[in-house]
Amino acid sequence: MDKKKVRDYMTYDVVSIDAQGTAKDVINAIRDTHHDGFPVIENRKVVGYVSARDLLFVYPYTPIEKIMSRHLIVAAPDMDINDAARVIFRSGIQKLPVVDDEANLIGIISNADVIRSQIEHVSPDKVFKFIDTLRQLHDVEPALVRESVEIKSLLPTQSKIYQDELEGRMYEIKKGLAEPLIVVRRPGRLVLVDGHHRAVAAHRLGIKELDAYIIEIDEDIELGLERTAREMKLSTLDDIKILDYARHPLVAVTHRLVRHS
Repeated sequence: MDKKKVRDYMTYDVVSIDAQGTAKDVINAIRDTHHDGFPVIENRKVVGYVSARDLLFVYPYTPIEKIMSRHLIVAAPDMDINDAARVIFRSGIQKLPVVDDEANLIGIISNADVIRSQIEHVSPDKVFKFIDTLRQLHDVEPALVRESVEIKSLLPTQSKIYQDELEGRMYEIKKGLAEPLIVVRRPGRLVLVDGHHRAVAAHRLGIKELDAYIIEIDEDIELGLERTAREMKLSTLDDIKILDYARHPLVAVTHRLVRHS
C-alpha cells in the first residue's frame, strides 16, 4: 500500500493572517474560528506564524511583523505522515503550514490530523484473513472484487457504534478520505463485515454508495454473522444504536488511569 502522506490528512481551507495586519486581526480571527494560531502570508507565501500567546502584552494595533515568529517549520504535501509526526513531536509545534515548492501556503497539518492518521484502518491483510476464515468455516472459495456498494442495501452485523467515532468518520468522508468497507456478497445479501461507523456516517450525510472490498460467495449459505444480526434484530443501518462519547470503552479505560482523591 502507498504510505500515508501529509496531503491525505491536511486541511486545505486554511485561515491565514496578512503580513500587513495587526494584533487586532489575530484577535478577530481567534474569536471567529476558535483556532489558536495562524500562518502569516504575504503574496500567498508563508513568512511567519502567529499564535494566541504572541498577543500577550501587546497593543491591538501592534503590526503583525513585530509579534509573529519567523522561525518557520513547514511540511510538504508529499511528506510521509510519520515524518510530519516526528517533526511535530520534536518541535513541540501543534500545527505545521504546508507549502508548495514556491513556499505558497496550500494547507495546514495539525497534531490532531496526525493522530487521526494512526487510528486503525482497513488493510488488504485484514480482508485476506477474513477470506481464510470463511474458507475454514464454510468450505467455500470466495472471490474478491473492489467496487461501490449501495449503503441502504447493507445488512449490519454490529448492534452499536460510538458518537465520537461516527463524527470522525463523517469528517473523513467530507474530506474524501473514506476508506473501503468490507462486505460479503452472497445470493440475495450484502453483509457488512467491517466499516459500520463509515456506513452510518455516509448514510447520515446522504451519500448513496461507498467504496468496498467485496468478498463474493456463490453458495447460498447463511453466515454466522447473519445469524448474529438476526438474533440482534438488525436489518438496516437505522437499527444500529449510537452511544455517546462518555460510554466509549476507551474513555472508561483512560478515566480509570486518573487518580482521584
